[in-house]
Amino acid sequence: MNNQPALSKSLKVYQIVFLGLAWMTPMIFFTVYGVAYDAAGGQMVLAYLIAFLAIFFTAYSYSRMVKAYPIAGSAYTYTKKAIHPRLGFLVGWALLLDYIFSPIIAILTFGIFMHTEFPSIPVYVWVIVMNIILALVNIVGIKSVARISGISVVVQILFISLFCLFTIKDIATGQASSSTLFSLHPFLASDVPFTTIFSGAALICFCFLGFDAVTTMAEETIQPERTIPKAIFLIVCIAAVMYIAISYFTQIAYPGFTFTNPDNAAYTLVKLVGGNLLSSLFITVLIIATFTQGVSSVTSVTRFLYALGRESVLPQKVFSYIHPTFKTPVVNILLVTAFSFLGMFIDLNTAVTFVSFGALTAFTFVNLSVIAHFYIKLKKRSFTETILYLIFPLIGAAFIGWLLTLLNKDTLLIGVAWLTIGFLYLFVKSRLSAPFVKRDRSKVTVPEK
Repeated sequence: MNNQPALSKSLKVYQIVFLGLAWMTPMIFFTVYGVAYDAAGGQMVLAYLIAFLAIFFTAYSYSRMVKAYPIAGSAYTYTKKAIHPRLGFLVGWALLLDYIFSPIIAILTFGIFMHTEFPSIPVYVWVIVMNIILALVNIVGIKSVARISGISVVVQILFISLFCLFTIKDIATGQASSSTLFSLHPFLASDVPFTTIFSGAALICFCFLGFDAVTTMAEETIQPERTIPKAIFLIVCIAAVMYIAISYFTQIAYPGFTFTNPDNAAYTLVKLVGGNLLSSLFITVLIIATFTQGVSSVTSVTRFLYALGRESVLPQKVFSYIHPTFKTPVVNILLVTAFSFLGMFIDLNTAVTFVSFGALTAFTFVNLSVIAHFYIKLKKRSFTETILYLIFPLIGAAFIGWLLTLLNKDTLLIGVAWLTIGFLYLFVKSRLSAPFVKRDRSKVTVPEK
């Protein structure tokens, strides 16, 4: 009998939604605005709509799989149990890129904006400070993370609402390029090729990452089979409404908006809409948002590592350890904190590259896992079930797979190299010891070692 402390079930729907939105960071719309605008040829509304459709089908697949396997592990667990353990490992290996570099993105963004406000303090100092704070907050426990996330998300939504109100005011008072709030122009591609818009959508999918991360907290959630699916759809829909609303109003009000530097294009846009007051508020809210994104992303990656450790994919004694008092994976938190010090040496684009490849790869296989588990293994093949468990996930897999191919060549090469390393690790481990995973046909439980 294993008497090791287990994760504590305490999270409810609203807490999961706040954690997912905090991980996603609604303000991410502004941090990637310039790059996304260029990639989509200025057609932000269409790009976000396409990204939402792709993500919606994938969110549906996640909601099905978390009901089947309400345990930590996300895409790794779903692929392993529905298709094959070794393929599950490779998907988990790809997903590890997404999770382990996400805290670095938050830390770097936080450091960059804090350095903007306090130029005398170098970015690396903020990286160190941020890392230590994130570790302490996560060690204390998941409830503290949920509370911090909730406050941050409310602040971000209020700022986005304020930004939209300022934009609407400009339109209503004739200070914008358009005098009407209702127009089909943002939904028309005009002279921009659809391939350009779809390329923008591939990049914009990054803005929706977060709904999947909450599946790693299934074992800390009350009634995860019901709570997690509901939270997933709420997260995706809330994010889509915010992103499309901002894109719609700005595209109507300032169709000729131009900028010289994509990195600070959002700051230029906010200053155009609300002047110095709104731009100062923007910096403050963005700093808060990146901090809580870091908190949530550390939470997700440490639970994912816990799942890999518990099944001996990674060393069990290290990665499956739960602190007896705090009920959190303290060792994982410390390891992620140590890794995140790479934020002092790599740039933001590199971190985003790793995250994009890992996330889209995982999304593709979660869709395929629905087909393997429900349609093939459980033989759910009535007319309705065929639509739900074959057609929908096929659309999701095809959509996400296509967007994956639209990533730039360097991203794909790095991703393939990472998967090759994972394959070699798998090969060596299987040669040095008995197979570390066996095909598990149980619904939820993992055999005790």
